[in-house]
Amino acid sequence: MDSIDWDLFSSFAGLLCLASTSIFAGAHGSLPTPKKSGKGTTKSLLYAEDDEDDSEDIPDRLSSGDAWMFPIAGSVALFGMYVIVKYFGKEWINWLLSWYFSIAGVGSVWKSATSLTRLIVGFARWKKFDRNRVLILKGPRELLSVSLRTPTIMLFPLALIPSVLYNMSEVNHKSALLTDILALSFSHNALSLLKIDSFKTGCILLSGLFFYDIYWVFGTEVMLTVATSLDVPIKLLWPKSLAFASERGYTMLGLGDIVIPGTFIALALRYDHARSLTSASSSASSKGTFSKPYFCATLTAYVAGLVTTMAVMHVFGKAQPALLYLSPACILAFLATALARGEFVDAWKWVDDPEQPQTDGAQKDAGTLRESLGESHASLLQNGSTGGHAGDEMGGGEEVVEQIDGGAAADAKLKKRKSKKRV
Repeated sequence: MDSIDWDLFSSFAGLLCLASTSIFAGAHGSLPTPKKSGKGTTKSLLYAEDDEDDSEDIPDRLSSGDAWMFPIAGSVALFGMYVIVKYFGKEWINWLLSWYFSIAGVGSVWKSATSLTRLIVGFARWKKFDRNRVLILKGPRELLSVSLRTPTIMLFPLALIPSVLYNMSEVNHKSALLTDILALSFSHNALSLLKIDSFKTGCILLSGLFFYDIYWVFGTEVMLTVATSLDVPIKLLWPKSLAFASERGYTMLGLGDIVIPGTFIALALRYDHARSLTSASSSASSKGTFSKPYFCATLTAYVAGLVTTMAVMHVFGKAQPALLYLSPACILAFLATALARGEFVDAWKWVDDPEQPQTDGAQKDAGTLRESLGESHASLLQNGSTGGHAGDEMGGGEEVVEQIDGGAAADAKLKKRKSKKRV
């Protein structure tokens, strides 16, 4: 067909690949890191956090109360930005935001590059690299603790390059490649760190932003004005040309249309992971080979919703609120998968608590031991054992149970100590 605009088609395809790849990587980055079981080893202060790569700080989850506030907070921020652009001009705000995102981009690109390097070399080999640690103490109190492996330090100069080049370029002629590098790193880290606690919260978040996007795009000029005025790396760009020429401009997708649905898709992946830990195939799940029905369904729905957005935008020749199509697609994909598998009630009640499985397991182990000790005591009484024997047996049992409970308390204290925020 001669009427097909292949330049525009390639632009849509490139943008779709960037968005879906970003969500795929960010969702897998949000999976909990496997914990090593410590067997009572004692470490010195300098090596007390030798397993830092295994136990990262646990970020707070977004609750349903937080989800209700997202459209309100987003509306206030968006309208405030619109007022600044309309009445004070966009030059100085672009200059200020360029500096802000350039500085933030250094840390974001650095963290993403470190994660990519760790994935390429493998976790086992990564642990073999030297750890370089700086520790500043004031008496017994820790003031500053920085612990970095050698490849992480070597990646820092490379992480500076995109931000430096982006900030040195002209305000109205920012490189699309540099913009995409910074935006993809922001997206990856946001999906890895910004986590919602349940599918109920996810549905509230997507539903609220569904109406938010419709109102500000179709009801006012605010969204379009702000999106086209700000030249900062909070969007993905792809040139409308097979030769990557910039004469026809670029197709654009805001990071909000990636991160917001992406948090829901990442939650679906974590639910698949949690299901695998409680199934008979838990040994396979530790290798990352667990089945991912909810993740695949929601990611496929996201791709279909984004294709629909682009098709409608092309047909009507007008910008579209992507969440108008992405939010229902992700929610319906989750509901259809849960209902088809007969797991809707369990999925809806599930809460993403990384510490819950271990706590439940410890409680089950302690309960099992108590039951076995009780059965042993009953058996001794039935066999005519003396009261002294029975008393000795139960006394030993209580001591063992106390040791287990004490070990659980020690684990809880260790978790508190490790969850302390590091610089």
